[in-house]
Amino acid sequence: MKKRSLSFYFFAGFFILFVLFLYGPMFAIFLLSLQGEEGSLTFPMKGLSFYWLGAVFGEQRIGEFVTPFLRSFVLGTIVTILSVVFSVMAGLAFRRQFRGSRVIFYLTVTSLIVPSILISLGIGIAFNLLGWEVQWYSSALGGHLTWTLPFAFLIVVGVFNRFNPDYEEAARDLGSNDLQTFWQIVLPLIIPSLIGVGMISFTLSYDEFTRTSLISGQNNTLPLEIFGMTTNVTSPALYALGTITTVFSFFAIGVAIAAFNLFSRQQQK
Repeated sequence: MKKRSLSFYFFAGFFILFVLFLYGPMFAIFLLSLQGEEGSLTFPMKGLSFYWLGAVFGEQRIGEFVTPFLRSFVLGTIVTILSVVFSVMAGLAFRRQFRGSRVIFYLTVTSLIVPSILISLGIGIAFNLLGWEVQWYSSALGGHLTWTLPFAFLIVVGVFNRFNPDYEEAARDLGSNDLQTFWQIVLPLIIPSLIGVGMISFTLSYDEFTRTSLISGQNNTLPLEIFGMTTNVTSPALYALGTITTVFSFFAIGVAIAAFNLFSRQQQK
């Protein structure tokens, strides 16, 4: 049996410490969310039950979680659809050089460099000058798109850079027009990549706080609601919410992986 070197144990121990540092707080939240009705925010645990998991769906001392969650879910879904659609359109356009393409490209990337709070502040000022009321479905939607759309655009541009144009030429030789070629040839081939783009866009929007903080209006998204409750809700309900949203996130990832595998198998047939 080969003897392990000292460096192996060092790096193995470092990796274990890294995993504990990364996931330890999450598992602590999972455990604390399973306390009894008299549970508190710290260890030791007081009982074991699903009381606080059920309490998430009821009224809290100030506000509640269900409506902000639905608001974040709807906003994330809209952002995902718009990000995928516009990134595909931009990716198709950038397959050929056109006047101003370089400027547009760098302006898109610049949106990722500008501090998030400045984006939020700028959109809020623009809405104020135009006399429009800031709302989660308008101004906040624009703020989220400044974050998700550049990522989606860069990914789709990379996808099209690897795309073989011979498939399109073959479809046109067989009599297909541009629209038929896109729907029947191009789109089925890039759908697995678009699923990944959609997941990234939804995750970035669902979790976004800074770009929403100044332009959500009177109705909070879930991250804003959680932030507002951290000084008022002193119960394991917050931990239970973290547990439920983590389970929801894993469920969404599972759906995306299943869809990816389904479309991938269809391409291989």
